[in-house]
Amino acid sequence: MDGFSNVSIMKKLVPITRFNKGEANKIFEEVQEYGTRIVMKNNRPACVLMSPEQYESLMEMLSDQILLEEAESRIARNDDHQNVSHEEMMKRLDISRDELDDTDVEIEP
Repeated sequence: MDGFSNVSIMKKLVPITRFNKGEANKIFEEVQEYGTRIVMKNNRPACVLMSPEQYESLMEMLSDQILLEEAESRIARNDDHQNVSHEEMMKRLDISRDELDDTDVEIEP
């Protein structure tokens, strides 16, 4: 993902008047070629334009971050005294390693 310095932000600004002048296709081409653009309306950011690939990447990163935070929260709340090892659980359930190896499991997304 491209960074945002003051100079690079200035290059990314797109006045809304360019859309009003029928330059939408050209602006979309710029997004594909050069990356993110910030549409300005009344001298204020109105929206951010980016490629679908970049948007998808950002959403995946956000999802990963949310999952990481949830995992860290669960780890912090975990009481190690209640944990049971894999081997101990297999003993409790009277399951052998061979039985597990012979079992096919399908996990659906």
